[in-house]
Amino acid sequence: EVQLVESGGGLVQAGGSLRLSCAASGFRFDRYVIGWFRQAPGKEREGIACINARDGSMYYSDSVKGRFTISSDNAKNTVYLQMNSLRPEDTAVYFCAAEDIVNVGPVAITTQIPAYSSWGQGTQVTVSS
Repeated sequence: EVQLVESGGGLVQAGGSLRLSCAASGFRFDRYVIGWFRQAPGKEREGIACINARDGSMYYSDSVKGRFTISSDNAKNTVYLQMNSLRPEDTAVYFCAAEDIVNVGPVAITTQIPAYSSWGQGTQVTVSS
């Protein structure tokens, strides 16, 4: 059974940093794409970053590019999201999700929500102004 557990959320002032973790179990980690998503109150869920754990390729949305960094530690089956220069508009529940690379398609990396079948429960990030 695929399990994903996020941690590291919290309250931080604007301009500060947080590092989120997504601990994975129940699947062959290096055969998966892991994505980070967020959902702010009253807004749709948004894909912000993803990493192909097999080849390390990454993708970022424009909203976080240059401020957030995704990385994976395959030995620990964990993906991280380092968030710097946080803004109040980054306030949201952050989720990680996983999908087998085979199912993602020829691009082998995506932040499209329907592409992911396994999701964590989320961790709250609140950025105060």
